[in-house]
Amino acid sequence: MMVSQDLTVADVENPAKDIAFPESVVSMLKGDLGQTPGGWPAGLQKKALKGETPYTAVPGSLLPPADLNAERKAIEDKLERKVDDFEFASYLMYPKVFTDYALAADLYGPVSVLPTPAYFYGLAPGEELSPELEKGVSLVILHQAKSEPDAQGMVKVFFELNGQPRLIKVPDRNRAATSAVRRKAYNGNAAHLGAPMPGVISTVSVSAGQAVKAGDVLLSIEAMKMETALHAEKDGMISEVLVKAGDQIDAKDLLIVYGA
Repeated sequence: MMVSQDLTVADVENPAKDIAFPESVVSMLKGDLGQTPGGWPAGLQKKALKGETPYTAVPGSLLPPADLNAERKAIEDKLERKVDDFEFASYLMYPKVFTDYALAADLYGPVSVLPTPAYFYGLAPGEELSPELEKGVSLVILHQAKSEPDAQGMVKVFFELNGQPRLIKVPDRNRAATSAVRRKAYNGNAAHLGAPMPGVISTVSVSAGQAVKAGDVLLSIEAMKMETALHAEKDGMISEVLVKAGDQIDAKDLLIVYGA
């Protein structure tokens, strides 16, 4: 977090400098994982919690009783299928992570059988891959060629599947990622809220014309599996919201503009 935001130890410890701490850090300093012997450094804890009261009891004792039948029904309704006990336990511990994973698996199939480079970067023309779906069942995939992106940003991919020629159209993600050029936040402009790190906008909690108070959550960013909430540093009126959930952003991209 410190590296991505170009922060020093002094920046983090300085009570006058606002820092967007990842939710995992806020949760830890709040006491969701329990308390350390002697407690956390008081100044750092106060700065990260932004007015929230830390726990002093065992975190599990504060959880409401879980209705397991209702929870299972909720995830099965969302996925439109039954979940086994292993999947259900994963959902109870990490609801967002498991839901995202399950929806991606339903859309793309068992991508866990792909080697990591093939998953992230695809196959080069002429490259062959033999993923094993289960013991004794494998596919032979040969990437032959691909076209240039069309007007809609779609690419034709020519390949062989077990020796049979196939053709599909897929979005060119590289083109999509570079197509949008975002405004940048100006250093020293108190009306600008810039992105402290590259990532993906996971939630937006405000809209143009909305009044906010210092400490209100404006939006959250997901980066490297960490979710970071950005809070309002002052009371004011939101003039512009330049991003929406799902948008890819880079460091210092302008996210929100305060009104005069």
